[in-house]
Amino acid sequence: MRAERRSGVAKTYAGNVSVSTEQLRIVTYPAGVLKKRAAPMVAVTPQMRTVAMQMLTLMHLAKGIGLAAPQVGLSWRMFVVEIPEDAEDERSAWADPPTATDGPLVFINPVLSRPEGDLEPFEEGCLSLPEIRGEVMRPSVITVRAMDLEGKPFELRAGGLLARCVQHEFDHLEGTLIIDRMTQVSRLKVRSKVRALERDG
Repeated sequence: MRAERRSGVAKTYAGNVSVSTEQLRIVTYPAGVLKKRAAPMVAVTPQMRTVAMQMLTLMHLAKGIGLAAPQVGLSWRMFVVEIPEDAEDERSAWADPPTATDGPLVFINPVLSRPEGDLEPFEEGCLSLPEIRGEVMRPSVITVRAMDLEGKPFELRAGGLLARCVQHEFDHLEGTLIIDRMTQVSRLKVRSKVRALERDG
């Protein structure tokens, strides 16, 4: 997920495909991997940890707050998130529920549950859809269960921007993009930019 407006050669394996982490790049629409449901990870490996660290680097360079494995060309059920605290926007890692993170988080094989609150509109952007933003409706609070980089299960009840980012990145694992979830008005506004990406792709 793009931030709101206001190198090693280690190899990893997804199925029988070998990938050099130094070659990882953020892929853009209409790359086929972005529309494919990602595969669950059987176990956490050192190579997966290397990929997660590279994903965080790419996310920071792109000034994003979340990045899913399909966005770097890997059809894995994994994403990374880091949302800084912001007193002005009332974002805190210590709120109940938290609306920011106390450093980067990695989610492996995440499962979402217990949406809370009304569906709320918010203008979202995406690192795989450059220059495209649109209004997306999502619940304001969500619970996510996942594994961390040590293979340990954890559960997080998230609110605010953190909840939205988690849901946005989870969508990537399902092959769903913000252009699939935008309100009708937003879809019409970005239609020409989407078509331009499809032509260039």
